[in-house]
Amino acid sequence: MAAMAQTVGQCQVPAQPLHDLIQANRQDQQVTRYQTFAELGSYCELSANPVGQIVLYIFGAATPQRIRLSNHICTALQLAEHWQDVAEDLANGRIYLPAEDLERFSVTEADLAAPSAGPAVRDLMRFEVDRAQDLLDQGAPLVGTLRGAARLAVAGYLAGGRAALAAIRGQRYNVLSATARPRKPRMVAELVKAYARGK
Repeated sequence: MAAMAQTVGQCQVPAQPLHDLIQANRQDQQVTRYQTFAELGSYCELSANPVGQIVLYIFGAATPQRIRLSNHICTALQLAEHWQDVAEDLANGRIYLPAEDLERFSVTEADLAAPSAGPAVRDLMRFEVDRAQDLLDQGAPLVGTLRGAARLAVAGYLAGGRAALAAIRGQRYNVLSATARPRKPRMVAELVKAYARGK
């Protein structure tokens, strides 16, 4: 805590992102279901977006425009993690897939508890993966605004998200039988592409 306080002071990290992370932890202890995508997005604003904001402050690169782009990336990364861990989260009593989406695709909690994803679950996951991909693409131009270590770090985050979503697609959206983990060659390829293209 002392070291973190020193970093916060030296890098002029504002208090709000830290407060948001604390609130996200509290919320995770109380909320196990989300009715709408907007509700889930609000949770990501507390649990994921502050991390990107803190990174930008540490690199001395925080501007309103960069923070806006970073928020898109961080929300997408949080969603990608949730979509990878649908079965694991359910085993722990949590469902991050919005109830409105479950209803739209006629997916029940019993469907999510199955050993393998049926057609409805796969259609739902295709929809959710595409939504996360869209957010990643919206935030990707952030890389091109950065230089040096900051550019490499953010390109790495972006590459990780793209590779994670590609892994889910590679499993044909069957997120119930096994956790989709990106392969290292795909990670490296995505990192090189993101860093070189700046998006």
